[in-house]
Amino acid sequence: MKKIRIGCGAGYAGDRIEPAVELAQKGQIQYLVFECLAERTIAIGQKQKQTNPNAGFNELLEARMRAVLPLCVQNKIKIITNMGSANPQAAGKAIQSIAQSLGLAGLKIAIVEGDDVYQSVVEQDLKLDDINKKVSESDKKIVSANAYLGCEALVDALKAGADIVITGRVADPSLFLSPMIYEFGWSLTDWDKLGKGTLIGHLLECAGQITGGYYADPGYKDVQGLARLGFPIAEINENGEAFITKVPESGGCVNVDTCKEQMLYEIHNPEYYITPDVVADFSKVTFKEIAKDQVAVTGATGREQTKTLKVSVGYLDGFIGEGEMSYAGPGAVDRGQLALDIVKERLSIIGVNADELRFDLIGVNSLHGSKLSQASKPYEVRVRVAGRFKSKSDANLIGNEVEALYTNGPAAGGGAYKSVKEIIAMDSTLIERTLVKPVISYLEV
Repeated sequence: MKKIRIGCGAGYAGDRIEPAVELAQKGQIQYLVFECLAERTIAIGQKQKQTNPNAGFNELLEARMRAVLPLCVQNKIKIITNMGSANPQAAGKAIQSIAQSLGLAGLKIAIVEGDDVYQSVVEQDLKLDDINKKVSESDKKIVSANAYLGCEALVDALKAGADIVITGRVADPSLFLSPMIYEFGWSLTDWDKLGKGTLIGHLLECAGQITGGYYADPGYKDVQGLARLGFPIAEINENGEAFITKVPESGGCVNVDTCKEQMLYEIHNPEYYITPDVVADFSKVTFKEIAKDQVAVTGATGREQTKTLKVSVGYLDGFIGEGEMSYAGPGAVDRGQLALDIVKERLSIIGVNADELRFDLIGVNSLHGSKLSQASKPYEVRVRVAGRFKSKSDANLIGNEVEALYTNGPAAGGGAYKSVKEIIAMDSTLIERTLVKPVISYLEV
């Protein structure tokens, strides 16, 4: 029975590069997939692209390609990635240039676009889910609207002989599902096979999370070698049966618990997990450890895909102003609280117009609030004041007042920090599948 091995080289935009190199060197894989898009990544990329038409793709793309391309060519490994973000064309040209500079030849780069549906969202005046208003009724300045593409265009690119497939917004599991469909000849309407492949993709998509990262809890769930954490590999057969593993000498672990935790990660309803390719059902999935760091996965199924696609909509939502200051030694918490009281009163005196304000003692109550936080008073504490504002000038006032605590606040404050950041917020909507038209173009090396 035919089998393939797929490795995950990244689980987010800024992920480590060394584990991907390790997979290309020692993973005996045929596909290396880099999943690098969070919800707001493309919106940030669109802002970068407005300033520089050659920007807007993943900032580590060039470093990653220089690290893995020679190994992938040597070991006949195909690369699939959404590092194109808001500018897949520029990303494709960057890869072409890197390959040429490395003396590589005979490569075909596929660029998958069509996820940018900004015009359609505006023209259709679609309703945004979170603010519960149509685009025309909102006061939001929309900077991006990208539909989650499925795997079909990626499969077409592989059929056309692509060695590297670079995309913008594609659903995370679809990146991994595409080589399964291509290699095994699965039908795009074989919902059970697509459900199985979607589960495998979902297990791989967060990279180190399934190999012990985000799992370790000293004394309860001990994981060795996290500084050398290996990224996951799935070995899959043509029936959609698979096991999850990693390079044997790498750090971390793969066990039933790491797989269970990753399966449930970001899943609202395990019986009805909607992707562009299939509505997957994970409710009857079982995991079985078959060897050290090898876990077999079975039981996923699927049903027909929906007639709509999810769209991530990015919009400008004002500014966050922030200031921090540290206090240490006897009475640190009391001095920190006094500092917060002073800043709170100062903001009232100068008439700061904030949409939201927070006054936190980091290490004491910043995560769960004063009602749930009952720890003994620490020897050191960091004050944090943050606020949301419509204008940048108002946001600047937060940091200025915190910094003024140096000479106008309690004793022995230090390490002041202040910043103002533009907020790119996210909403979502649904668009008719028929309005989204993927497009593939090619570059040769």
